[in-house]
Amino acid sequence: MKVVLTGFRGTGKTSVGRILADRLQAPFFDTDTLVERRAGMPIPEIFRRHGEAHFRALEREAIASLRTAEGVISTGGGAVSDPANVADLRWHGTVFLLSAPPDVIHERIAGSDRPGLTGLPPAEEVQTLLARRKEAYLGAADTCIDTGRRMPDEVADLILRDAEISPDEKRERDGLLGRLGLSDLGEMIDQDPGLRVCAIAGNPCAHSKSPLLYNRLFAHFGMHYRYTRFEWPDAATIIRLANLLPLKGLSVTIPFKADVMRHIDEVDDHAAAIGAVNTVVRCGGRMYGHNTDWLGVRAPLAHRRGARAVVLGAGGAAAAAVYALVSLDMDVTVLARTPDAARRLAERFGCRWGALEDFRGSNADVVVHATPVGMEPDTRSLLAPGDLRAGTTVFDLVYTPPETPLIRAAKEAGCEVIPGTEMFVHQAAEQFRLITGIAVSPELVREMLA
Repeated sequence: MKVVLTGFRGTGKTSVGRILADRLQAPFFDTDTLVERRAGMPIPEIFRRHGEAHFRALEREAIASLRTAEGVISTGGGAVSDPANVADLRWHGTVFLLSAPPDVIHERIAGSDRPGLTGLPPAEEVQTLLARRKEAYLGAADTCIDTGRRMPDEVADLILRDAEISPDEKRERDGLLGRLGLSDLGEMIDQDPGLRVCAIAGNPCAHSKSPLLYNRLFAHFGMHYRYTRFEWPDAATIIRLANLLPLKGLSVTIPFKADVMRHIDEVDDHAAAIGAVNTVVRCGGRMYGHNTDWLGVRAPLAHRRGARAVVLGAGGAAAAAVYALVSLDMDVTVLARTPDAARRLAERFGCRWGALEDFRGSNADVVVHATPVGMEPDTRSLLAPGDLRAGTTVFDLVYTPPETPLIRAAKEAGCEVIPGTEMFVHQAAEQFRLITGIAVSPELVREMLA
């Protein structure tokens, strides 16, 4: 067994860790203590003599040495800002984030000889660092526990009872799982309470490659997780089920990317601007919404910064595409079968708009196709080879099949083509980081999909 406690100073990691180690009859490791042993001096002295970068390097070595350790590990809150540390801590372990309100933390650490990290007044530094690290904290943790009003013994009790639910909640959970055809998942959780769950939420979503990718990545990083599908007609039912499971993250697809925003607690600035969420991170009973689709569009097109671009479509995927292209300083026009929909999307981002028929004769350098047309079993293409000119970059966001009718037409016209699998790869890498705190390269994602 490997139990990891992380969180800001003053959240009780060391006190709770010692209690857990005693109850579990397991060794206790404190990474700050290991750093001091390696350096031969106290942490405040390390900071004074060598600075934070040297401390972080020693911390990295200490955490790497505990990758295969069994026992209870307490590590500093800044440690999980480094995805390499998170990968080592998560390896066959369960990570608990201990948190507390900023004023409680400030009160608990007042008088510490640990030097500040920002030059700000202590109370302001706590708030600033908590905000800066929030995304990393939520990703790195399997479970979040507020220790602000709890004694260390109480927190230890919660950790030992992790993922328990009431009999009424279990009945509701099993009923919903039965409706979704996932009764076996409830049995797996009951038999293995340490199991965490992630899923793709959509209708339909049977075609998605996310379960294949995520389950291979979980195995690769030694994570005790299972990724499945939540295919159901309404988002509210899916969110309710998610809250009854030891669920950490959701990948959200058609038709729920906009609807799901009404059911989650916090939405980040990018998702709010786009008006769609494709990634939900759950921790501490709260859900946090993000959008990684725009990064999946942006990364493969970074070499076309400043180009003239046309986006075909006006839905959630199109909004992410427009947001990405505008961030690359492109001159964007939105075209859709319903011109009013194109106008509404274009006006949000200060772009031009029109009907699909307006594409013919276009002098676009970049074309991004953001409708479901061409997705299996659909065999149509909105554009024919004669509509395109050589040298244009055509990016089809549809990734099943890998070579869509539009991609074939673009190749015939002599265009640079970017298949939808590239969007999937780049957005999935970012999504995995948000949900798990672990950074994965596009190359590793492609390898896992092969």
